[in-house]
Parts: sequence; structure tokens; C-alpha cells
Amino acid sequence: MPGVRGKVGQAVSTPRILDLFCGAGGAAVGYARAGFEVVGVDLVHQKNYPFEFHQADAMTYPLDGFDAIHGSPPCQDHSGLRHPLAQPHGTGWMLAATRERFQALRIPWVVENVDGSGLAEQHDLFGADGLVLCGAMFGLRLYRHRLFETSFPVAAPHHPRHLTPASKAGHWMPGTVISVAGNCAPIALAREAMGVDWMTRDELAESIPPAFTEHIGHALLAAIEATAA
Repeated sequence: MPGVRGKVGQAVSTPRILDLFCGAGGAAVGYARAGFEVVGVDLVHQKNYPFEFHQADAMTYPLDGFDAIHGSPPCQDHSGLRHPLAQPHGTGWMLAATRERFQALRIPWVVENVDGSGLAEQHDLFGADGLVLCGAMFGLRLYRHRLFETSFPVAAPHHPRHLTPASKAGHWMPGTVISVAGNCAPIALAREAMGVDWMTRDELAESIPPAFTEHIGHALLAAIEATAA
């Protein structure tokens, strides 16, 4: 049953968030740290997902029974790191379809994707809300920009200048910031930089640092309370 804020003296149930296209759970752990019960859905079985998981099609999975929804549709079609010989008919359509599906909801939602995906990066004249998050905002030793379009306003932390150069994925050199993508190495440093210790190399390359969604999760709690008021 969806979580609600009780009156003084009443117990308050934990708000539930549905994590679509969940991968191995980087976003999920952030939301859990912010105070959510998380349920993940992915077409591919995710043996390392740390919470309740359902192997199913995220594009058609029922959205009822939750207080909020998060979606991270496949981003390879939008990423500047995609292989130049990649197949021309990819999964990019899922982003537009996910946004359209979420915009019809009466509960707060978040859509995450990469630079170049077209998601809102700030509040705009069309009523969209969004922000860019970077690892440097949270003291992490990586940059890893990700866009988050939301149905509610979220303030972005201060974005420090990128004074330290980033290494190429798989070719980290001392004195550079690691790039966690593709064959990221060394794996121990990649896990430390992401704040993730349970994922494989391939899972890390597709994930986001939990710090990102922990930050968003606190604003999301306030949005849920406002929706229920």
C-alpha cells in the first residue's frame, strides 16, 4: 500500500518507488538511503539487484500501487560513447515513450538518461523540471554527468569545475579521474569512485552513483507529501 504521512502519534508507512529498467541497482540504493522501499523491474534478470526484483518488460509493467516512479531507459542511442558502428535501429524510442507514460501519472516521477538525450536540464518555459548531476558534486572521484527530468523541482548541488583531467575508459592513469564506462579498470577504483561495491564491471558501466538518487530522493519525499496533501 502506498506510504502516507500520518498524524502526530500515528505510524507512517515507508513510501514505495518503482525502479524501471533497474539494472543492478545503483539508483535503487540511493532511493533506499533516502527512505524508500524500492521495487525493481528489468527485462534481463539482475542477480545482484539488492531489493525486490521482477523480471518483466518495463514498458508495460503496471504502475499502480506506488508512491513514485523512476525510469532509466536504455541510453546507448544517445551516449557520446556509443560505438560508431552500432546498429541504426536501437532502443532510443523507449525514452520518449517512458516520458509520455510518466507524464500521464498523478504521482511524482523521475526519468534518468545521459547527456545528449534531450531531457530537461533545468526548469524551462514549458513547465519541465530537470537537473544535471555530476560525481564531483558529491565528492566522488569521477564526473559521470547524468540528466534527471522530474515532475517536481530539485535543486542541484554546487558543480565544481573539472580541474583534473578524466582518463579514457579502461585506461586510467594516476593523477586522472577514472571514467567508469566500457571496460573500466581498475575495477576496485571504479567501485570506490561510484560508491558501489556489489556490481560487476559491466554492471558498473551501465549504472549511476547512488549519491545521485539519494539527493533526488529527499526532494521526492517532499513531492509525495505535497501530492498527498
